Amino acid sequence: MATNRTFTMLKPDAIENGHMGKIIDMIIEAGFDIKAMKYTKLTEDQAKEFYAVHAERPFYGELVEYMTSGPIVAAILEKDNAVEDFRTLIGATNPAEAAEGTVRKLYAESIGRNAVHGSDSDENAEIEGKFHFTAAEIF
Repeated sequence: MATNRTFTMLKPDAIENGHMGKIIDMIIEAGFDIKAMKYTKLTEDQAKEFYAVHAERPFYGELVEYMTSGPIVAAILEKDNAVEDFRTLIGATNPAEAAEGTVRKLYAESIGRNAVHGSDSDENAEIEGKFHFTAAEIF
């Protein structure tokens, strides 16, 4: 069953390269309402926990190091068909394969430094949102 909320993180490379405002503008222009947002920096423990699903993968250590290398913007977004529409907006993980006009085509550097995270399912959107926000922080 589709819900109307999803979770995103603007990753350290997007912040470092000055793309935060442009990406947020794209999100708003695509019809998403921002229900919660915070500018923060993940600790190593937080990054390890958030990406625990990848703990056995060879890139896990690099991923944790990258995600703790600078600030991120975490947000909960609302729109009909939110997860699918947001995945379309951000484009393929590999920016070389991302559709023209998507966030990753415009702002990602590589598969690893791909500017933005978007939940891949309604279930994960809820889990990831609760990882970063309390119920009181969500409008």
